Amino acid sequence: MTQPQYRLPQKRNLVTTLPGPKSSELQGRRAMAVAGGVGSSVPVYAADADGGVIVDVDGNSLIDFGSGIAVTTVGAGNAAVAAAVAEQASHFTHTCFMVTPYEGYVAVAERLNHLTPGDHQKRTVLFNSGAEAVENAIKVARLATGRDAVVAFDHAYHGRTNLTMALTAKTMPYKYGFGPFAPEVYRIPMSYPYRDGLDGAEAAKRAISMMDKQIGGDQLAAIIIEPIQGEGGFIVPAPGFLPALADWARSNGIVFIADEVQSGFARTGAWFASDHEGIVPDLVTMAKGIAGGMPLSALTGRADLLDAVHAGGLGGTYGGNPVACAAALAAMDVMKDLDLPARARHIEELAGGRLRAMASVTPEIGEVRGRGAMLAIELVKPGGTEPNPELTKALVAACLGQGLVLLSCGTYGNVIRLLPPLVIDDALLNDGLDVLENALNDLTGR
Repeated sequence: MTQPQYRLPQKRNLVTTLPGPKSSELQGRRAMAVAGGVGSSVPVYAADADGGVIVDVDGNSLIDFGSGIAVTTVGAGNAAVAAAVAEQASHFTHTCFMVTPYEGYVAVAERLNHLTPGDHQKRTVLFNSGAEAVENAIKVARLATGRDAVVAFDHAYHGRTNLTMALTAKTMPYKYGFGPFAPEVYRIPMSYPYRDGLDGAEAAKRAISMMDKQIGGDQLAAIIIEPIQGEGGFIVPAPGFLPALADWARSNGIVFIADEVQSGFARTGAWFASDHEGIVPDLVTMAKGIAGGMPLSALTGRADLLDAVHAGGLGGTYGGNPVACAAALAAMDVMKDLDLPARARHIEELAGGRLRAMASVTPEIGEVRGRGAMLAIELVKPGGTEPNPELTKALVAACLGQGLVLLSCGTYGNVIRLLPPLVIDDALLNDGLDVLENALNDLTGR
């Protein structure tokens, strides 16, 4: 295993208050040019990034615990990815695979067919965004089964297009005012051990009973689920929940879709979160960490399902762009060479231990959960499990003021998620955790 090489110093360094004057100026320009419906977590504008740091336009060096929402797994300025992008762009940036195909698309498909769970015959199709991959997974499942109904889960997030909004659980800001949504989408309770108190078998029995009674197993085209929920709160289902659903789906001819858009590509300490419980999905959707920051997504799955679609039924003008494919091949090489699944497990050991130590003396931390470098703390009001979104918002702001980029999530807006680049070094990771711990202590009066 080789070690990461950094172009920028891997240190937090603040030279202005945040946001600095140049970021503030850009914020003013943005207000007059960019649609108000586009949100940003922090009002700080990036000028450079590498490893675990983001340097803003004012010269501040911030610790990155967000990875562009789990995208820059190999770092935002990875040299191998940048070189692959430059090399491909020097030859051609686009021909459209549906017109004049090229090897990069085929090579990415071959790699994904090998990496995704299961040793069955697989096929892959490439797109631009996670939402596109999800939409096409549903298309494939409906065509292959001849059925219409689709099940998604409480707290799910699958995208912002019309169909994926129907699959997504949270209304604000993702769905509010944008209906009507695609029909024949049904919502079923997720396994949420901290809040429902059920083990995996009990939670699965509840879900299967509802699907059987309210929809009918012979009417369902697909079950789509995030093996670890992302935007919904980094919810890790109780052991046994996912295998029971997959088995029931298989016995009823239902396509089981694992949405690995956020949890894939070494993020959880395995290549895919499905691997932790030995789940072999019929279809897997991927994006985010796949291509080192370039826009690319994929749908990989059973050959009989994907080959059942008529020619021209899948695709898109930019799907599997050659530059993005070159970036993906380079990024996956880096993940293998650096053994980033192992690195994610190390991050879990280091950061998870520190988070649990904080929780032992902080009643506002209701639960520490997650896998690999996909970790979270759920913040509650002391003495119970009532969500504490006010503290969550204040903590994100306080950490930013000290140079730590931190993201929140959760149906109740009360979860802090840690998504550092997997190439972050231990010293920088510990510094970020120091900032988080000190800010939490200040806000809770400890």
